[in-house]
Amino acid sequence: MERIIKGPVLVLGDNIDTDVILPGRFLELTYPVAIGRHCLAGLSETIAPQFPKGGLVAAGKNFGCGSSREHAPIALIQMGAAAVIADSFARIFYRNGINLGLPLIVCKGLSSKLTEGATVTLNLEEGTVTIESTGEILPAEPLSGKALEILRAGGIKPLMRRRFAGESDPS
Repeated sequence: MERIIKGPVLVLGDNIDTDVILPGRFLELTYPVAIGRHCLAGLSETIAPQFPKGGLVAAGKNFGCGSSREHAPIALIQMGAAAVIADSFARIFYRNGINLGLPLIVCKGLSSKLTEGATVTLNLEEGTVTIESTGEILPAEPLSGKALEILRAGGIKPLMRRRFAGESDPS
């Protein structure tokens, strides 16, 4: 896990549900790369092919609401999203995203201050988001110690594999 993530931002609105992130017609896909090709197809089929690897997604309230399918965070990861920053997240989506190794950061009001393609710097350790064009620094809600541990390991499965193998935390 990168502790500092800097990149261009795709700005979305409120209530981006899991069917917008990955429409149900793509649930039969099983290969993560194929799933990522259709990320956010509920908004536009052109988003995933044009999304820059290492870019960030900023959204308003209730990001990831809807079903509990893990396809939604898998799609975001495979599309190349390095993190999602939102006013709030649906609880199940939040757990699925963290467990899969996708940093999900609550930073209230960020998306309303951004324009499409703006560059932000996310500092996971300090819990801050900087809007590069203005230099404005916004506080983000800190991640729990357990969430950081899971993210550092690359997800909960790699974390558990390391524990069962007797390896220590990579932090």
